[in-house]
Amino acid sequence: MTLPQDIPPDIGKLQSEMNAAVKAHWKAFLFEGIVLALLGLAAMIVPPLASLAVTIFLGWMFLISGIAGLFVTYWARQMPGFWWSLFSAALAVLAGGILLARPVQGILTLTIVVGAYFLAEGVVTIMYALEHRRELSGRWSWLLISGVMDLLIAFIIVAGLPGSAEWAIGLLVGINLVLGGASLVGMALAARQS
Repeated sequence: MTLPQDIPPDIGKLQSEMNAAVKAHWKAFLFEGIVLALLGLAAMIVPPLASLAVTIFLGWMFLISGIAGLFVTYWARQMPGFWWSLFSAALAVLAGGILLARPVQGILTLTIVVGAYFLAEGVVTIMYALEHRRELSGRWSWLLISGVMDLLIAFIIVAGLPGSAEWAIGLLVGINLVLGGASLVGMALAARQS
């Protein structure tokens, strides 16, 4: 088997180049991390506003991607699967339009989808942990705990509907932003000190 010429043969060299790039731009990573953490804290303090912002953002994303999909589908109308592609693009435009026209109802729908996701993810993670408990020795319990936590989050979200729709998405996005920002800050500070 031959490797493409673009892939460097020495992984160590690639890692040192990446470390040098992170070290050279550690201030940018620090700034981005602080901004993300502050946005995450704001989302956690005012989760209903963050939920609304996420819903409107998703609405615009669906609408823009659907319109772009319509143009691309029309441009490539001779390709196989034209009607499926057209249907998919029209569905994205419709979903985006609905989310933008009725963002409060969209929050409820998105919360139900998030609750269903955590429920499915929890069951799958627990089954994965149980399936691999012999191979993963003592570490399989972390997967089991993760799956149980996913089920707990799903239960809290679904049991609290429709009230949980106000805070669930905003709080989850806020937590994600804080953790992502903290990891960038930690990486930037580590790169500065090395």
